[in-house]
Amino acid sequence: MTISREDFLRLLPEALGLVPRAGADGVFRHAEGARRWSLALHPLEPLRLGRLSLVRHRVELTFEGHSEAEVATFMARFQRGFQRGGG
Repeated sequence: MTISREDFLRLLPEALGLVPRAGADGVFRHAEGARRWSLALHPLEPLRLGRLSLVRHRVELTFEGHSEAEVATFMARFQRGFQRGGG
């Protein structure tokens, strides 16, 4: 994702539908019964386009105990939470 860590953390609660808490390792985790997910944000080298430098991160999501439909629903909400309008 081309986003700063600060902006990512600001938008994350809306994208998830809850206020996540990171563990000591910086990984966000959530569990409901046997279903669990985790989210890790890893910084990447900035994308450089001439004089423009864009901050980037790799987002790593892991799911346990979720159906394919549940993961698809989660991902659709997550992606909508980070959509930006152009103009």
